[in-house]
Amino acid sequence: MESAAMAVLTIRAGRVLASCLMGLVFVGGLGAQVISPRQLVEVADVDELVVSPGGDMVAFRVAQASVERNTYDSTWYVQRMDGTTLARRVGEGGHLLRESDGASLAPAGVLWSPDGRYLYYRALLDGRIAVWRAAVDGSDARVMTRDPADVRSFRLSPDGQLLRYGTGATREQTGDAKWEEYDSGIHIDETIPLGQGIFQSGYLDERRSTQRLFGSDVIRSPLLARVPEHWREIDLATGRMREIPAPEPSPAPLPAALSERFKPWRQVRQEGTGRIAMLTHVAEWSGAGPKPDVELSVFVEGNGGGHLRCRAELCTDKPITGIQWRPGREEILFTLTDPEDSQAQSILRWDIKADRVFSLVHTPGLINGGRATPNACGASSEALVCVAADASHPPRLERIDLESGNRTVLFNPNAALAADMEGVPVRRLHWTDVAGRRFNGLYFPAQRTAGGAPPLFLTYYRCPGFVRGGVGDEWPLVTLAGRGISALCINAPPSELDAVTRFELGRSAIESVIDLLAASGEIDRGKVGMGGLSYGTEVTMWMAMNSDALSAASVSSIAFSPLAYTLMSISGETFFSRLRTYWQLGAPDETPAQWKRLSPAFNLDRIKVPMLMQLPEQEYQHTLDYAVPLIRDQRADLYVYPNEAHQKFQPRHKLAAYERNVDWFRFWLQGFEDPEAAKVRQYARWRTMADRHAGHSGHAARIP
Repeated sequence: MESAAMAVLTIRAGRVLASCLMGLVFVGGLGAQVISPRQLVEVADVDELVVSPGGDMVAFRVAQASVERNTYDSTWYVQRMDGTTLARRVGEGGHLLRESDGASLAPAGVLWSPDGRYLYYRALLDGRIAVWRAAVDGSDARVMTRDPADVRSFRLSPDGQLLRYGTGATREQTGDAKWEEYDSGIHIDETIPLGQGIFQSGYLDERRSTQRLFGSDVIRSPLLARVPEHWREIDLATGRMREIPAPEPSPAPLPAALSERFKPWRQVRQEGTGRIAMLTHVAEWSGAGPKPDVELSVFVEGNGGGHLRCRAELCTDKPITGIQWRPGREEILFTLTDPEDSQAQSILRWDIKADRVFSLVHTPGLINGGRATPNACGASSEALVCVAADASHPPRLERIDLESGNRTVLFNPNAALAADMEGVPVRRLHWTDVAGRRFNGLYFPAQRTAGGAPPLFLTYYRCPGFVRGGVGDEWPLVTLAGRGISALCINAPPSELDAVTRFELGRSAIESVIDLLAASGEIDRGKVGMGGLSYGTEVTMWMAMNSDALSAASVSSIAFSPLAYTLMSISGETFFSRLRTYWQLGAPDETPAQWKRLSPAFNLDRIKVPMLMQLPEQEYQHTLDYAVPLIRDQRADLYVYPNEAHQKFQPRHKLAAYERNVDWFRFWLQGFEDPEAAKVRQYARWRTMADRHAGHSGHAARIP
């Protein structure tokens, strides 16, 4: 894992670059191994790492998709921190709770009892979100709250004798409210998310719900989300329940006056002391992407306190993204996430008294508390427990000794996939464009054949950890490479807020790496495909409108158009402000030149490449003023996935999107058609599109 050979190649690019340095890190073997889309859909993720009060046990959750049942299974485990026992299954975690954009909600909420005997967690089981308690010896797991409303949050009293929990509207109240609207007519105002159905159109947490926009133009909430929380308390010894006032919000570690002085980005108080660890941005940043120049420091309350900055070289001018205290020590554990190396993470510890920093672990991927980059590891005084994942290794649970940095695998739910990945070559690429701007990404090279250099597929946005299909997980990179199409995931660098500058930076990154790979004979520059979600969709559309580098494209989100403006403008200033800030757009008649630059609706004649659109039902209507003309002109093929949000989450839909993207790019880049009978109509449409594309471009059809 840590012993991958390093190779640095200097490649002279013919057309664009006079001289560039491209760093290649080879991971894995050189044998061919085709990883299937289903294997990627059903990767098991590990998260919610919480160390027991005694520091000897760690609890964690494993979540995995089931294509057969079109849902996710999650299970709670407990394991000794020293790895002397196998992980013990202690309770069912229920269905995954989700954000309104489809992403998994983290943290869902888990607590140890003070005596270390029980684990308390929120779970969606039997149609309700309740607090469950599992005995860590595996002997018992039971529901602790049987409330007519779903539990939003919970806490234990310091002695562990009282369970306190908060709820919103009851399930019956929510049902009554939606049917009352249904019967009387739904009033259209700034809370209505136009562009999706307005009655029970949301589908999250294994249930259909009516959604509203409360103070946001994109973040959706349940119909009665603004009902104040109602709190109850259960005596765990007697079972007695009573109503209690809503607890005061937990105060920020720093008092308001000090917070205004230091303006910390992140702050963490050490329990039982007056020490507060802080991360502070030391330079102004008004662009898009990670903010640079983070300072690590600690504030000590009291007469003998003060503000101490970490001045060691290893913590100065570094991309620090996370901090946590080492229990029982005057040490801060901090994480570096390298934006110039596919967000590769390292963990270090700062001895505050000595002002010395010790490097513990460096990885080519993520080493944290789960799949999301900022998630924290579980910590005891002796060790960290983290989830490790990189481009060649799916998620696994590891123990990291806090003195030696030695790593031990505690739990590996993806062992079979990890064995298959041993035959998949991966390279970490670094390159510069003609202006000297630096880029990086992860490259999965296809095996060369007698037919010449392979085609290339690329996606642009973020590539952390075990990269399955880019942001949104829709383009199975290792599957494409196994099928003869080299695949590249590019990390978008920090950029200015100016939209044209931002998109042109993406274009330069893409065109320069195509030049590099083509100049070295690695890929066929005449057969390049691209796909992306959200910002990745925007850059894909920009390339389709402004570059001749692509042969085919695939998108899964919207690009701005007059129709999208009309639908989203119901949100008022919240929407208008975001539009001005990130895209410099007003109404189409106010900023016509910018609309002409950015929107595909005004650039239909410039979109030359065939376009696959696999969109969620929540968003597809926003695209119709440019999607329909492209479809009618046989330049686009549109699929809409029911009950899906910004990021598709239903396993069957994820699998369908993966497989169709493989079919799409093999068709356009390799001339290949899967003989499966169910795909006959799909290929008939695409052959018609190929004929239209050939006639439009004046070249012979690439597909027979």
